[in-house]
Parts: sequence; structure tokens; C-alpha cells
Amino acid sequence: MSTTFTEGCPVYSPFFGAMGCTAAIVFSCKSHHHACPAQLFLQGDVVDSRERTLHPSLNLELMEFLFLKTGFGAAYGTAKSGVGISVMGIMRPELITKNIVPVVMAGIIGIYGLVVSVLLSGGLQPKMSLFAGFIQLAAGLSVGLSGLAAGFAIGVVGDAGVRGTAQQPRLFVGMILILIFAEVLGLYGLIVALILNTKADPSAGC
Repeated sequence: MSTTFTEGCPVYSPFFGAMGCTAAIVFSCKSHHHACPAQLFLQGDVVDSRERTLHPSLNLELMEFLFLKTGFGAAYGTAKSGVGISVMGIMRPELITKNIVPVVMAGIIGIYGLVVSVLLSGGLQPKMSLFAGFIQLAAGLSVGLSGLAAGFAIGVVGDAGVRGTAQQPRLFVGMILILIFAEVLGLYGLIVALILNTKADPSAGC
């Protein structure tokens, strides 16, 4: 098999697949300050057309944006719900175990990202098509961004829900139903990511 890179299989194709794996875990996150990722793509050329490699500054800035400026969405949901449970536990300590549900559901969001990241990493190859790289990136972003939304929703609902349950126990069933609908937001992203991953053939066209 030839080792040369064609137009459909450039040398930087695996980068997008790797970013998909990263996005599945890291990009399900809450940014600590408002940094626009689009600006990273507008600062100079993204790809050196002569060497067909990614611009070094883009690579470094993307890594900085993903790792240094973000926190996990699942962790946000867990922390936000945990604060509410701690406050509620002062008034009604007997309800702490019962109201631990939001923390558990927030942790499941991280499992979605882990599953997709493992699947995508299994398809990474030194030589792969650009199409497969973008498909893997889209799969990672699908589960990552849906996990972002689900993590925020579970955190906000869990915090307010457990506080309200301490004062009115009848709110517990309603809180659980809302948490379920918030959780399926992440599940939708997982389903889309799995479907996209089946369409990625790293060696196609190479």
C-alpha cells in the first residue's frame, strides 16, 4: 500500500479525529471566561498549503482553549446539585440520600463522553481520509455539546429541586421528571455520535 498522502487523505486528517475524542470528554464543559473559539481559526492560515500541516499556533491555541479554559459539564452539574443538597441537609438531613439523584444523573453525562471517546480513538490511524476526520470531530462535538446543555440543566434543576423538596416533599416526583428530560439531552447527542461514528471509514479513499 502506498504511503503517500493524497488530496483526500492529507497528513493532518487524524488531527480532527483526535479533536473529536477530546471534545467528547473535554468539550462537555463550561468556559471559565468568554473566549471565542472562532477567533482561533481567523488568526492566520489554518493549513500550510505547501507542507499540508496544521498551523502550529492553531494547534497550541486549541489545546489551551480546551484544557486550560474549561471545566467539565458533568462536574458543574455535580457541584451545583451538591451545593443544594448540602444546604438542604442542614434542615432535613434524613432526605440527603433520597435527593442524591441529581448528582448521579450528572455523573452519567461523563460516561457518555467516555464511551464516544473510546470508540473514536479506536478508529484513529496515521493515514486516514479527511472525511473520516471531520466525521469523528462531529461525533465528538455532538456528544460534547449536548453534554454541556445537559450538565447545566441538571445542575440548575438539581440545586433548586432539592432545596424545594426540603420544604415541600411533593416536589420530589416533579424534580425527577425534569431531571430525566434534562438527562436525555445528553443521550440524544450520544445516539447521534454513535451513528456518525459508523459512517467514518478511516481508510476510505486512501
